Amino acid sequence: MINDTELWHLLSAAISTAVRAGGLIMDVYNSDDFHVNLKSDSTPLTLADRKAHSEISNSLMKTRIPVLSEEGRNLQYEERKGWEYFWLVDPLDGTKEFIKRNGEFTVNIALVYNGYPIMGVVYVPVSGSLYFSVKGKGAFLIEQILPEVSADYIAQDLLHSASKLPIATERDSFIVVGSRSHMSKETEEYIALLRGKFHKVDFKPRGSSLKICMVAEGNADVYPRFAPTTEWDTAAGQAVAEEAGCSVVSVDGNERLVYNKENLENPWFIVQRRANL
Repeated sequence: MINDTELWHLLSAAISTAVRAGGLIMDVYNSDDFHVNLKSDSTPLTLADRKAHSEISNSLMKTRIPVLSEEGRNLQYEERKGWEYFWLVDPLDGTKEFIKRNGEFTVNIALVYNGYPIMGVVYVPVSGSLYFSVKGKGAFLIEQILPEVSADYIAQDLLHSASKLPIATERDSFIVVGSRSHMSKETEEYIALLRGKFHKVDFKPRGSSLKICMVAEGNADVYPRFAPTTEWDTAAGQAVAEEAGCSVVSVDGNERLVYNKENLENPWFIVQRRANL
């Protein structure tokens, strides 16, 4: 069992490598050629995805904890089913938003223990926003962490300038956040139900795991996801959201999302502030 001291050390490693990956991503983002290819599932893959994956995998493997990355080798279930701890990584979540150059993409790193995320790092290279959490210690946001290929942070030092989530906000509407690129009919129907329940409902589209972080931060009340996602899309965000007092549960069964399944696809799910719905 990893103790608290080691958890903070691992969080420092995850934050540092996320920011370094962000530096590599921004180098490509600011270039003239993304080197876009299509993967076997017809989703895009850029040079930034590949560079970020290499940086994160090489860094996290030094912790002697296995790494499961979207852009890594396709590990069979028999090879990974016995993992007690593992890193679950999306080196560039929101590749479509990256290609559109709208800034709504993230680096996602989660530490999973016996099927559930106990640590999460979500880094937004364009804005410098860094969300992070450790189970039982809370979730935090720190701004202006600039992407830097030589970044080396100590997590506990960052706490002095971080804000604990959620951050109190005043607003006069119920806010639903949803996918900018993957809206579904079921999501539209769900939003229509909410409009019948609440006096004023606003919808805000966002890319990547920024949607989960908006609920965690308190800038949105619910994020319904009635469309396909995979485990690396959600693990880091779930760790942050749950430590911020939110629930991340399946639509069918109302169960917490679980990780390292034989099939790495997630069920449809809802992220929400527990007091609101």
